[in-house]
Parts: sequence; structure tokens; C-alpha cells
Amino acid sequence: MLEKIKTPKDLKNLSVSNLQQLAREVRKRIIEVTAVNGGHVAPSLGATELAIALLKVFDPPKDNIVWDVGHQSYAYKILTGRNEKFDTLRQYGGISGFNNIFESKYDAFGVGHSSTSISAALGMAVAKDLNNEKGKAVAIIGDGALTGGMSFEALNHTGHLQKNLIVILNDNNMSISKNVGALQKYIAKVLVSRSYNKVKKTVWDILHKIPESRNQRRLVSFFQKMEANFINIFVPTIFFEDLGFKYVGPIDGHNLYDLIDIFNQAKTNMDGPILIHVVTQKGKGYQFAEKDAPRFHGLGPYEVKTGKNKVTKTVKSYSKVFGGKIVELAQKHKNIVAITGAMKDGTGLTEFADKFPDRFFDTGIAEQHSVTFAGGLALHGIKPFLAIYSTFMQRALDQVIHDIALQKLPVVFCMDRAGLVGEDGATHHGVFDLSYMNFIPNIVAMAPSSAEELEMMMDFAYKYDNGPVSIRYPRGDAYYYHKELPPIVLGKSQIMETGEDIALIFIGSLYQMAKEIKENLEKHLNRKIYLINARFLKPLDTALLDDLKKNVKSVITLEENVLNGGYGSSIAMYFSQTSVKIYSFGLPNEFVTHGKTSVLKEHIGFTSEKISEKLKKIADL
Repeated sequence: MLEKIKTPKDLKNLSVSNLQQLAREVRKRIIEVTAVNGGHVAPSLGATELAIALLKVFDPPKDNIVWDVGHQSYAYKILTGRNEKFDTLRQYGGISGFNNIFESKYDAFGVGHSSTSISAALGMAVAKDLNNEKGKAVAIIGDGALTGGMSFEALNHTGHLQKNLIVILNDNNMSISKNVGALQKYIAKVLVSRSYNKVKKTVWDILHKIPESRNQRRLVSFFQKMEANFINIFVPTIFFEDLGFKYVGPIDGHNLYDLIDIFNQAKTNMDGPILIHVVTQKGKGYQFAEKDAPRFHGLGPYEVKTGKNKVTKTVKSYSKVFGGKIVELAQKHKNIVAITGAMKDGTGLTEFADKFPDRFFDTGIAEQHSVTFAGGLALHGIKPFLAIYSTFMQRALDQVIHDIALQKLPVVFCMDRAGLVGEDGATHHGVFDLSYMNFIPNIVAMAPSSAEELEMMMDFAYKYDNGPVSIRYPRGDAYYYHKELPPIVLGKSQIMETGEDIALIFIGSLYQMAKEIKENLEKHLNRKIYLINARFLKPLDTALLDDLKKNVKSVITLEENVLNGGYGSSIAMYFSQTSVKIYSFGLPNEFVTHGKTSVLKEHIGFTSEKISEKLKKIADL
């Protein structure tokens, strides 16, 4: 069946039994490709019938189908003309792991971060009205993304505007409804039926023709309550109804008959905002993903027959180092708490959560809330360690500035996945945090060059009480010096090797790269070069920099962050009134695509070889 599907139109005339066969083939395709490339397996397997039903009923791109986050949309990608390219999923030059408006006309909105779909789809629905365009706007949002505050802002605005927007809640984890029974299915079908909505419209038309009076208002109130009570006996509609939505469901998200029927009737028979509650199972159709949905939410290559990862980690990741150290600290200090936003496993906090359940807080996908929540804790003597991916911390920038830094609250921001992260691409690279932490007053910002330094910086952060501390560290295996390091002192760098008239300063996990560049240059120039581990983005080590002013004629900086506003920018500014030449190397001020990190670094020229070659061409270095 799958080979016959070149565009969504090819689904239109297929029978439900053919579509069920198609679902099986799509699942097989997802498993085969993600086993090689990695990816978001469980969410997309769970949404396979949902994607098929959407394309059976709706007509993208005339109808705008907006997926939230996008990690549920592999089936949608396969069925919208990308099956032949699906082998390139998340590979450099291949298709993205998320929806991308530059990749396909069927991707209505670019996504990657959570809780954006309802806002975007509402904007599209309003634009269709303003432009007198035909077509529906449909948002698909998972129950996890619904925990994000932006979703509730969008629901509230949609209810106020009363535009024709269909929101599909893909409930696969929170168990908003414990079961989907025959009675609930019946009620769902009644709510979208033409006869029910025709009767309802007739009743309201009659009621509103009656001159406004106390009796008229009583009649309106009576019929509203009668309808609500009838429905609420069977289904949990009250929350969404109060926001101005017509609630439909819950329905079985793997039953194509029901999905197609409900979607068809919602498309043709109902006006105003509708929320269709669909219950699905993560990992559906692949036993290992069904049993371990959290691991199969997003993972690297795996063996199809066993479900086991193909690559076994022999070295601790920075996330694991962080996780082990915070457990050690919490055993010594009872005022330590750990906070994360739906990333317990990813940030390395699983052990902490098991050992200190009353001191662990998962806020859900609510970065803004988690930052200010940490501030409230800090005001009462609690020491919060807030672990969030660098790319997601961007969403709480105002809270970091206004609620934490302005009040000098001792919150520790532990920013995982700093730098390029690989196959998840532009929406997930943590390449801006040095820049945005750099311009915020009162923050101490650090970046370890090794596992040992990360642990030392966490010790320092616990003891520091004069304001917030941020520590950024990358994805992947941690580097170990396996030797004693000089202590962490506020704003002090580490001179690792002395030199003559050139200094190379790196920040973060770039020691090996910096050392290679240094050795290449020393051979080329035939003189020794300073190698300095910055440790601190801020405060700058001004004493060291003042010494360098006297002793060197060139300073080279190295950072895995965009150059605009980063560490090199600060150094260039500090030396601006001197004759010292600054040569800064980092990431370009652009959105870097997806692919293996090594391939991306080669593509953008961020390798020791390419940087060395550039430096060798500078005549007066």
C-alpha cells in the first residue's frame, strides 16, 4: 500500500481496511529507519492512525495541519511525499526530524519546541477569515505539550475569538480518561452529528428571537445547563467547554473508523472552536516501544529484534556526571532541590528523583514557571538546581532576567545540551546561551572543560549566595583529565600552558580542540602559545587579561556558541583600546541544520584543522 502513496490525495479513495494495512506498513517503515538513524520512535508510532485519518479527511495545504513539537509526525511526513527520502531522516542534507516549512508545502508551520500549535493554527484560522480563504485550521497537541502555559493562553484566546479551529488533543500519557467505552464513543458521535447540531442551532435561534428579558435569560441558562449536564455525566468536557470550546471525545486514536467519522463530521457540521480528545498508546505496534515509551521517546540507533541500543556507552555523559554530583550534594545539604521541565531522564535526574522524591520537582513543559518557581524557593533558604536544556532555557529569558537576576536570587541554572547537539537540528542546538547569559547583570556564568570541572563548579554554585549561577555543558561523553585541578575561584581562569606573544583562550568543553590548534600553530610559527581555560564567561578574569595586554600581541578565542555576544565578543571589547589583535572562532550567526555533530562542524568550519589553516594565513599573527 505504501508504495502507492505519493501524495495525500492517494489516500482519499482507500477503504478503511486498506488504510489499516497502510498503518502497519507505515509503522514498519518508521521502525526500520529509526533503528538506523535514531529519532522519536514511540510518539510517531502512537500517532500513525491519527496522521492517516487527518490526511483522509482534510486537504493540506488548503487545510492547515499544525503538529505540536513535531516528534509525532513521522507518519505524516511519510504520507506527504517524503517516503522515498525517509531514509535520510535527521541526517545531514536529509529531511528534518520535525516539521519544516522549507521542506514541504504540507508542513503548515515549523516546530521543534513545545506548546506552539494552537497559537499558530489560530493565527491561520483568523488569516483565512481576513483573506476570505477556504480551508480548515487543525492543531494536533499532545497531553505533555498541553502542560505548557502557551497552550492555555492560546486556548483562552481561541475561546474568546470563536473562530473555526479544530484542536486535536492526543492523550497518550496523562490518562485524562482511563478508558474509551462504547457509551463515550456514542456521545462523541452525537456531539458532531448533523442532526444534533441542527437541533441545537434551531433551539438557539428561537431563544435569541425572544425579546431579551429575565425569562429569556432563564431559558438560555436552562438549556445551556441541560446540555452541559447531559454531556458531563459521561465525559470530562467542563474545562474545555468553559473556555469556549465544543468538546468531543474521548475516542480511540487507533480506530480508523471512529477517527475518520468524527473528523468528517467536525469538518462539515460544526462551527467555532472544537476540541477532539483522542486517546492513543505511545509506541503502538512495536512491543519494545510500548513497554518502554520514555526510552523510545527519543533515542539513537537500536536493534529492531531486541529494542536494545546499538551503541553502548562506556564513558559517562555530562548529564550523568551532573546527575551523580547533585545526588552527592543533596546527601550533604538538605536544602538542595532539583527542578526540571519534563526532562528527568534527559537531564540525568532519575537517581535524584528516586532518592529524594520530596525534593524533586518536574514542572512539565513549563520553563517560565520553573524559573520563577525556583526563585520563590530561593527566597526561603532552599538551593534550587534547575536543569533545563540550553535551547529550552531561551523560553524563560524574561523570568531569568526579571524574577531571578534582578533580585539576585541564588538559583543554579544547569544548562544541558549546550553547543551543537546533532540530529535534532536547528530547534535544539544550544548555541545562544553564552550570548544571552552574557548580557544579563548579576549572573555568574561558567562552562566546564571536563567532568571534574563540572563537579567543582557545582560545589562552587552551591556555596555562592550573591546571586544566580549558570553552568553550561554539552551533550555526549564527558572528558576526564584524571588529575587534580586548581580550585574554582570566582572569575578566575586557568593557565594550562604558558607561552610567548600569543594566547589561545577557550571556554567550555573544547580543550582537545584548543590543544590541537595550539600544537598546529606552534609547529607553524615555531614559538610557544599560551593555552588558557577561561572557566568563567562572567565575571571576566580582568587580572589575567591585564597581564596579557602587557605580554601578548594576539589573542585567539574559541567557543561553541554564536560569536555574536559570546565570550570572544567580551574579550574583543575588553581589548578594544589596545593594540592586541583578537581572533575569535565560534559558530556562525545562522541556524545550523541537522546531522551528525562531526559533519556539522566540518560543514561550518569549526574543526581544529580548518581553524588552524585560517590562523596560519594571518601574516602578522
